[in-house]
Amino acid sequence: MAKRDYYEILEVTREETADGIKKSYRRLAVKYHPDKNPGDKSAEEKFKELGEAYEALSDPQKRATYDQYGHAAFDPRQRARGGAGAGFHDPFDIFREVFGGAGGSIFENMFGGGSDPSAPQRGDDLRYDLEISLEEAALGCEKEISVTKLDKCDGCNGAGAEAGSKMRQCGTCGGRGQVLTSRGIFSIAQTCPHCKGQGSILERPCKKCSGNGKAQRASKIKLRIPPGVEGGSRLRSQANGEAGFRGGPSGDLYVVLFVKHHEIFKRDGDDLICEVPVSFVQAALGHEIEVPTLEGRATIKVPAGTQPGTVFRVKGRGVKNLQGYGQGDLHVRVQVEVPTHLDGAQKAKLNEFAALCDGKQAPIASGFFEKAKKFFK
Repeated sequence: MAKRDYYEILEVTREETADGIKKSYRRLAVKYHPDKNPGDKSAEEKFKELGEAYEALSDPQKRATYDQYGHAAFDPRQRARGGAGAGFHDPFDIFREVFGGAGGSIFENMFGGGSDPSAPQRGDDLRYDLEISLEEAALGCEKEISVTKLDKCDGCNGAGAEAGSKMRQCGTCGGRGQVLTSRGIFSIAQTCPHCKGQGSILERPCKKCSGNGKAQRASKIKLRIPPGVEGGSRLRSQANGEAGFRGGPSGDLYVVLFVKHHEIFKRDGDDLICEVPVSFVQAALGHEIEVPTLEGRATIKVPAGTQPGTVFRVKGRGVKNLQGYGQGDLHVRVQVEVPTHLDGAQKAKLNEFAALCDGKQAPIASGFFEKAKKFFK
């Protein structure tokens, strides 16, 4: 099913401002939030759809890209190769960001309460696009990639505080991470400006990471790419995403594979296809020819009278099956090459050969013109 337009999902026009998009998202997110619609699968899907649309249109760069390319802008097959991208977000993360919450249900976020904002939290997942050759995809390989990400600070071991420093409860929000603002009969919960929603404050923040507990660092990661993977396959490297918060576990790194175009081979499942030129003489008289494979060379016998487009199978010289069920085949399609530049002696010999032919040497042509006689009457 085709994706709906993000502006249509958020019920705004393409000229809408960023504030207008945010207001519309807030209204619709409250309307379709699962806490308000328990057991309603339709509302749940709409809520997820809203999160995806808002994530794209709330970021100026992503919005500009979407305006130019539509949904194709976020298609993994058309993304730029290489580099770690932002984490995978779910609609609840967007909801919390917009409403300033730190977790829990919609009613807890809007009216206070909920989970402890200072509790350990899992780090974000990351994405890395990796381009590999057809040989590497077919036979498997090992790769080492470099990913720049937020790792645990080695100055405070991720705690965010200097040695011996303690945490004290935020006096502004009383440890809730939120402050309530009354507007008439309504109370609106907002992120505490003092502790930034954490509910507690470090007495002496780590000087190296300023209390964040994380530091930007380039990491070398080794990957084993199994044989038989295809373009678009996603590999998970556990705990190689961004570091967690206050001792929380690290996220995962998802590596999306892209297979380069090959000059000779085309892939069809576990099989490979290649076209090999042979001369007119080789096709007419028969000949043994060498053909390339991903693991060296193979020899096939071209029998006398081989026609253009004839396909020969070389068993077991294709792609290894991803599930370990053997290996595909190589299909060699013969292309008979017609001479383009002949000298006088060569032309004379061909004319002599043509004069010796009585039609039996070209059964396909004879049969065709027999069928086509009625068109020449």
